[in-house]
Amino acid sequence: MIGEVRTVVLNGSTLTLEELVAVARDGARVELDPAALASMARSRAVVESSVAEGSPAYGVTTGVGSRKTFDVEAEGHDRLLVRQHRISQGAPVATEIVRGSIVRLANALARATTVARPELASHLVDALNAGTLPQIRTLGSIGQSDLAQMADLADGILGDFQLVQGEAIALLNQSAFATALGALAFADARVLLDVLDHAAALDLEALGGNRNHVHPAIGVARPYPGLQATLARMGALLEGSEVEARNLQDPLTFRTIAQQNGAARDAFDFVEGQLSIELNAAQSNPLVLVDEGRVISVGNFEVQPLATALDIARLALAPALSTAAERAVKLLQRNLTGLTEGLGARPQMAESALSEFGIAIQAIAVEARLLAQPVSFDLVSTTQAEGIEDRMTMAPLAARRLAEMAELGARVVSIELMLAAQACDLRGARLGTGTARLHEAVRRVVPFLEEGASLPDLERLVEEIRCGRICS
Repeated sequence: MIGEVRTVVLNGSTLTLEELVAVARDGARVELDPAALASMARSRAVVESSVAEGSPAYGVTTGVGSRKTFDVEAEGHDRLLVRQHRISQGAPVATEIVRGSIVRLANALARATTVARPELASHLVDALNAGTLPQIRTLGSIGQSDLAQMADLADGILGDFQLVQGEAIALLNQSAFATALGALAFADARVLLDVLDHAAALDLEALGGNRNHVHPAIGVARPYPGLQATLARMGALLEGSEVEARNLQDPLTFRTIAQQNGAARDAFDFVEGQLSIELNAAQSNPLVLVDEGRVISVGNFEVQPLATALDIARLALAPALSTAAERAVKLLQRNLTGLTEGLGARPQMAESALSEFGIAIQAIAVEARLLAQPVSFDLVSTTQAEGIEDRMTMAPLAARRLAEMAELGARVVSIELMLAAQACDLRGARLGTGTARLHEAVRRVVPFLEEGASLPDLERLVEEIRCGRICS
């Protein structure tokens, strides 16, 4: 995350993941590029000229869906159209998701490919900066425009602002909700992957693992960028370690750490590229072509690239979390570590020590793993709009599941780190420069478990993991 409040300027083309996070979570202010406002005015002029000439424009001069053949006659139709799409259900989403959705929507309008006036984009930005936020409910979007959530957003943020003909479709026919939710979830997952590398290095120290598993020659022989980056990171963390290897061949979850996490890192690079495009992509229908002086009906609300990328992120993260949990469980077994059973403070203790955390981490890892099931290949057969609305990406569900997986993943890693720190204390050997810092960071919030002591509460450690401070 960006640690200080700053101003993010929207022009429809250069919004970054870091900037969206800064606005959504850190309170960064938003401004609209004057050039973007001028472009929006030119686009709106094309719309008004097209309407004056009698050219049909979907959602502007016509109804929507099965009513696309009906002319819009009633004054106030646009505000009514917004309200008639407020079919979302469930609990309200977090404020950060609302803020992220607004900035993504404003950026979409700033791209100047919708029928919206610059005044509408300015109204959104003013409301965002003032903290006048609508309530958006969680459920109801199939990922072909987030109609339900965008209706919640629009109806709640417009206040007394008067829409002109066609502006409702510019607000509704967007996937800003799924894009913002996916971007925030991915930002969390990316932090989690960095922490997973650090925790894995501490696992090697805790086990007395063979450091050849992170030899840089592995990446030369198998030149995946993610593998090479993971090897370099873990090698640096372990530099200076005096822990002796206990085995020639450690369990696979230790031996293939770099391959597992490196594969996730390569997948995440792809996902980040897709998100970078989607944060600035025109997602709406219709599309205004200023150079051609016309308005065309398109399918840019199809966000399959986003939905697929979010599915890939979960598929890549799931094995990394599963193997992290398995490594943690192995640290509890004295036949593998040479330490006390359950990492007790002394040998031959009758109490369970930390053994029961093996059950907890596996339970949480299973929940995280089940969230990896892809959703973007689903298909809807419907009578909506005379059967022509027959596609869905389920992008909001893909994003929500990634957010849930990152949340569960932080808890998996908290147990992993706590067990690894206990094992390192029992082993007593000098740790690497980086792993020693990590060990100290864990110990600042979770103490060594002495004989007869109560089991630690890991909530503070979970929070340190979520924000990435545990690695700093």
